[in-house]
Amino acid sequence: MELRHLRYFVAVAHERNFTRAAERLHIAQPPLSRQIQQLEDELGLQLFERESRPLKTTEAGRLFLEQAIQILERVDAVRTMMKRLKETGRPRFVIGFAASTMYAALPNLIRRFRAAAPEVELSLVEMVSYEQIAALKEGRIDVGFGRIRLDDPAVRRDVLRNEQLVLVLPVKHPLAAAQGPVSLADLAQEPLVIYPREPRPSYADQVISLFHDRGLEPNIVHEARELQTAIGLVAAETGCAIVPISVARLKRDDIVYRELDDPSATSPIIMSRRAGDMSELLALMSQTILDTYREWGLPTPAGLED
Repeated sequence: MELRHLRYFVAVAHERNFTRAAERLHIAQPPLSRQIQQLEDELGLQLFERESRPLKTTEAGRLFLEQAIQILERVDAVRTMMKRLKETGRPRFVIGFAASTMYAALPNLIRRFRAAAPEVELSLVEMVSYEQIAALKEGRIDVGFGRIRLDDPAVRRDVLRNEQLVLVLPVKHPLAAAQGPVSLADLAQEPLVIYPREPRPSYADQVISLFHDRGLEPNIVHEARELQTAIGLVAAETGCAIVPISVARLKRDDIVYRELDDPSATSPIIMSRRAGDMSELLALMSQTILDTYREWGLPTPAGLED
C-alpha cells in the first residue's frame, strides 16, 4: 500500500464517482479503477458499493476513509514542518497534545515557554495519547501531553497531576437540578456519551473503567470522535458525559456541570518524552512546569526534578 492509493481512495470517496475523481486527480479513469481494485485486493475487503449511484462506501470503506484521511493529514503536516525548518533554520520544538489538556494549564505553560525561548520555533500538534507514543519514537514531536498511561520502554512518562472528573448534563436533565454530588451508581442507567471513538486505548477507556471498577456497567449510547462533539451531543440531550473539571471553563447555556461523589474519579495529565532525551529545550519545558506549579502552590511532579 502506498500513499497514492490512499489519495486515490479518498478522492473517489469524496467525489462518489470514478470519472470525477479521475479528473480531480488528473489521471485517466481506467488506471484509477485498477488502483482501487488493487487496494481492495490487498485489504481483502470491498470498499465501495459499485452498484449504487452515486457511489457509496461500504462499512469497511467508511472506517478506512477515516484512517486514510488521518494518515494523509499527518504526512502533510510533516512535510510542512520540514519545509518551515528548512526556510527558517531556527531551533524547533514540537508539542503533541490531547485536546482536553488545552482546557487545563497547558496554554499557560506554552506561553511561559515561548517567553523563555523566543528564538525557538514552537509547533503544536493535536493528537491523542496513543498517537503521541509513535510520534515521539519517530521524532515527529519532542514532548507530549496526554491522559493515558501507556507503557513503552522507549518513552518516559511523568504524571504532572490528577484532575478531578465531573459530569456534564443537558440543562433540563432531572439530575441537573438535584442537590449534592452525583454517584456513578445513579449514572449507570443513564445514556452515556464517551470520547474519543478511536484510536484506543483512550480517555474513553478511563471513563468505562470508572464504572467497571465499581461493578457497574455504563449505558453507552454514542462514541464521539472528539470532546467538542461529545459536549454538543450532551447539549442535544443525547446523553450525559464525564469530563475533566477544567473543561467546565467551556461555558454554555444548554449544559450544566455537576460534581461526582467519588474523589478518586480523576484523570491524570501526563507528560511523555523519549527515554534518555537530555535536550536543552526539553529541560527548559520541565523547568517551566516546575516553576509554574510552585507559583500556583501545586505539588511539583517529582520526575521533572531528576
